[in-house]
Amino acid sequence: MVKVTGLSGNEIYCMALKGYSAGELVVGNSVNSMGFLGGIGAGVRNLLGGEVPQVTQAIEEGRINAFNRMVTEAKREGASGIAGVSGELRNFQGSTEFLFVGSCVHNNSGGDGFFSSAGSAQELYCHMDAGFQPISHAFGNIAYSMGVGGGFLGALKTLGRGEIKEYSDVFNHTRHHALERIAAQARNDKANAVIGIRTTILPWAGLHEMVMTGTAARNSALPSTADQNPVTSDLTGEELWAMANLGYAPVKLLMSTSIYSLGFVGGFMAAFKSFAKGEVNELTTLIHDAREIAIDRIKTEADGLGAEDVVGVKTYIQEIGSGLVEFMAIGTAITKQKGMATLSQALPVHAMVSEKDTWLDGDFGFSLDRKT
Repeated sequence: MVKVTGLSGNEIYCMALKGYSAGELVVGNSVNSMGFLGGIGAGVRNLLGGEVPQVTQAIEEGRINAFNRMVTEAKREGASGIAGVSGELRNFQGSTEFLFVGSCVHNNSGGDGFFSSAGSAQELYCHMDAGFQPISHAFGNIAYSMGVGGGFLGALKTLGRGEIKEYSDVFNHTRHHALERIAAQARNDKANAVIGIRTTILPWAGLHEMVMTGTAARNSALPSTADQNPVTSDLTGEELWAMANLGYAPVKLLMSTSIYSLGFVGGFMAAFKSFAKGEVNELTTLIHDAREIAIDRIKTEADGLGAEDVVGVKTYIQEIGSGLVEFMAIGTAITKQKGMATLSQALPVHAMVSEKDTWLDGDFGFSLDRKT
């Protein structure tokens, strides 16, 4: 029978180097509704700000159901694992579809065990070659609201320039909750690392949901403490491989958010100055200060962990309201680790080449009204 796989040519090549062949595309889904009681509970909690547990749980349950159905389908195919797992949420007339898609892989040597892996099969190759044996696709989520109370306190502080600690605390608290949950799942799966973590924040049912996805894995070179506190990393597969080749291991994914207000006076002055050419000093100093606070928090946490460096740091900034900006810094703390090494001295080019979309344009990759 012809096989239909979601793996690209480069991914199939990389898996072949590790003794795996491509199998069928597998899908799992679950369409859920919050329900009347869940909606009421969420609405009450929404007034207070912070996590909305009913929504967090509903989303988590939907994801678990969809994920388990995909795994069941893969095992029916006799697969050794699922590579390239991706997940989505889709809204349909008040209900939400939780969808997981991946591609089966088969161990050509007939080895035991079953795994699932987030990210591409190219990343999976990098993880395996760096000594991280995949166990399971892992995710941690949290649904949260700024709340009326937090919004009121924050609104008062926007009259003055500086950090709005109430906002910063909500953002930092919720995002670290998601990280704690993905690490807890890895621990339950007997993994000592979660690698290739990707973070997404999306509006959902009037709230926001933050979800982290990654691959729970095990590396024998990691310290014994990692069994209780799995290391976490958002480094790409290539970056993780490069660090392992140099003898470095990830310690923890670090995140810090700073919410800053330009202030009533500063906002008025900045608006006035926008009519004239030249630097808007108020905005320059505001963004600089927010950046410094967020990065200093990461440095402090890394020092407390005994890390040597924080690498792959990415910074994001956005306006979240009139006169308010959010600055976020995220990166992976690393340290030298005895025994950390790669199996190969160099990565094959197939593990590094970015895949190209073969659709051209338009909503579905083509334009029906294109003139020739």
